[in-house]
Amino acid sequence: MTEPSFHTLAVHAGERTLRAEPRAGASFTPVVTPIYHSVGYTYTDSEDLDAVFAGDAETPVYARYGNPTVYALEAAVAALEGAEAAMAYSSGMAAIHGALLAAGARAGTGVLAALDVYGATYAVLDKLLRGNGVDVRFVDVTDLDAVRAALSEMRPVALVAETISNPLLKVADIPRLAEAAHAVNAALIVDNTFATPLLCRPLALGADFAVHSATKYLGGHGDALAGVTATNGINRRQLNEVNKLLGANLGPQEAWLIHRGIKTLPLRYARSCANAAEIAAWLAAQPGVSKVNYPGLPGHPQHALAHELLGGQYGAMVSFDLAGGTREDVFRFMDALRLIQPATTLGDVYTLVLYPAMSSHRALSPALRRRVGISDGLIRLSAGIEEAGDLVADLGRALGAV
Repeated sequence: MTEPSFHTLAVHAGERTLRAEPRAGASFTPVVTPIYHSVGYTYTDSEDLDAVFAGDAETPVYARYGNPTVYALEAAVAALEGAEAAMAYSSGMAAIHGALLAAGARAGTGVLAALDVYGATYAVLDKLLRGNGVDVRFVDVTDLDAVRAALSEMRPVALVAETISNPLLKVADIPRLAEAAHAVNAALIVDNTFATPLLCRPLALGADFAVHSATKYLGGHGDALAGVTATNGINRRQLNEVNKLLGANLGPQEAWLIHRGIKTLPLRYARSCANAAEIAAWLAAQPGVSKVNYPGLPGHPQHALAHELLGGQYGAMVSFDLAGGTREDVFRFMDALRLIQPATTLGDVYTLVLYPAMSSHRALSPALRRRVGISDGLIRLSAGIEEAGDLVADLGRALGAV
């Protein structure tokens, strides 16, 4: 049988992996994986139970060790990412933290990361890891010479980047970053949330961990908080051992919702990408907007790379600077929106805007935000699946209010 298309894989991946015991001469398999709310599981053979605790088998025994509904989600994400395995978490931040620990981030080691990573990721690195003795440094990952120089000097255990960065939408050259990282025996951790496996499979390009805030496009409906990391089997075992101690487990209800969302990912995401392209082109022509960040625009610094890596689609995120924009201008803009929702998330069916200086990158000082390139007038927009013309009209009204 030939490899199914991504659309088909999204519908079927992870389902029908659990089979019921035959009873009364009949056996059955649920079409949709049930929600297993049980915390504990019993075994008729104590040898089987011992094998689970010994790490020789991975079947459910206690919720912190795993759950059948969560296993189904992990199988689905692994299939979409072309990975051997995946590990689900209670949030995207737990997933990135777990990947860093599994890669070996400990006191006395180093981690190199993209300068413009998501604000909470920056804070985990700059405050939590650095505060616990990890040498953490940041670099512009679009400057490959600077990356290689820093890697050679630091010899870190991991290099952290985002396929499409949050919120400036820079595109990472994953194959070359992987080559540079592996030259010094560092793992490459790639946050693939913005691109999704529909546009990019980082592991196929050389990355060691592909991390998602599954709350976003994978779930897609703003009703479940989750994270997931796709990787190889060896790394998955390490992630699992770490998470047994962290306890950052994903609950079965959330796992079921994320798995359900994945089934419509290709449909939702394609529509959102199309809307983002139309919105970006419209914003670029507005006198009240001084700059638009969107990889699909010909003037984007990594437009050619984005076309090569992302297969002709450029994601569903747009960020833009209000001309001469201040905090007060941004607030007037957001307050004037009627259809588009100001909310601290993304990847939803709704179109959402966020003010990075106020929320996602609030942990960065004003001076550091300026260094990264996040101005006081920068707005991040996550395109939903509404009619593009309605979204443009709403943006026009809000720009008029500024």
